Amino acid sequence: MFFKEVREDIKAVLEKDPAARTSLEVLLCYPGIWAIIFHRPAHWLYRHNMKMLARIISQLARWFTGIEIHPGAVIGRRCFIDHGMAVIIGETTEIGDDVTIYQGATLGGTGKDVGKRHPTIGDRVVISSGAKVLGPFRVGNDVKIGAGSVVLKEVPDGCTVVGVPGTIVRRRGKPTNELDQVDLPDPVAVELECLRRRISELENLMVQKFGEEASVLCDDDCQYANIARELKDNAYGQIYEERDEDEARDENEERDGSEDENENI
Repeated sequence: MFFKEVREDIKAVLEKDPAARTSLEVLLCYPGIWAIIFHRPAHWLYRHNMKMLARIISQLARWFTGIEIHPGAVIGRRCFIDHGMAVIIGETTEIGDDVTIYQGATLGGTGKDVGKRHPTIGDRVVISSGAKVLGPFRVGNDVKIGAGSVVLKEVPDGCTVVGVPGTIVRRRGKPTNELDQVDLPDPVAVELECLRRRISELENLMVQKFGEEASVLCDDDCQYANIARELKDNAYGQIYEERDEDEARDENEERDGSEDENENI
């Protein structure tokens, strides 16, 4: 059974990674394979209450591969950890079959709660570089998590999640077996585009109500070039007219005097 699972893991790497050429190369040169190989006996020992020995094995695997998998974690078949450096998988994590995890990903917990505190990952999930999945919730089957995303709540089947915190931007998108980490929607860009369109509509309404004199073309008063130059030179120009301290103090005293007069009245 053990060697059959290792062969399945190697075959999964050959199918998913175009840089993998032979089974021998995968076995000798892929740290993700060795992290899983170390994890299986460590997990068996952990389940049979030999937890210290299990932790020693997991720490040896971490030292050799750069991948830290707690021996209590449950990992399904054909899990592919690509590159693997700085991948962290917590104690109560459960991972389904045919999951792909890229470097820097974290499947972690939040707070000091005992019991189930790490995520449950479904089948055929892709967790991209630097993604963080934190908390005791379920990530459904066929989910794709974009690079650098921070997922803090449950994700239904077939969704694509990006951003901080993670936002569902697509439902029933491309199949996860395509391993596409580039063609992902940008929720920030979408919001900015929505704002731009609403501002354009407001400008049109202003022109309709107050005439052409209310219209200011962007080219007539555009500060893009000035702002870009100031950012490049690290010298921000003055936007609002600055007042000296004496002027500001006099204005505050005048306002306070007016308030006192109103109270006396």
